[in-house]
Amino acid sequence: MDDQILRNKSVVRDFTATTLAAIPNLYGRLVYIASLRDLSTGNYEHSGLVALYPPQAIQESLECCHHEIFQKVLETPLAMQAEDLRECLQGMPAPLAVTLSNWRQLESYRILPPGTAPDYLRELFFSNLRALLEILDAECSTVRSSA
Repeated sequence: MDDQILRNKSVVRDFTATTLAAIPNLYGRLVYIASLRDLSTGNYEHSGLVALYPPQAIQESLECCHHEIFQKVLETPLAMQAEDLRECLQGMPAPLAVTLSNWRQLESYRILPPGTAPDYLRELFFSNLRALLEILDAECSTVRSSA
């Protein structure tokens, strides 16, 4: 058991120092870690970690990191979440207005919570995110109409 805890700490430390540290915002980290999860199996896949650590340690560690980031997002005040989300979405390839529209229409954000997150936290997250997308979209519309 102690070996497992130490191994998982090594995976978490490696993942946070080499991967997550390069992502400047919480939503970006959440999007990234959710993208590592295979939606059909629920397993996380990370080619860099698999070369160094056993699969079970990677699964446990990335799931733990996913939960931590998700919790941090939920604990962040909405005004700060709006700034963080704006920064995240502006870093995506499409213009912000297009990304906002796609996120609102496709609800691609529904894959962001950890698979084992309780339903009430998932619903809180979705509700907050829908509101934030509306706010950011309204800000974009104001900027577009005044330009």
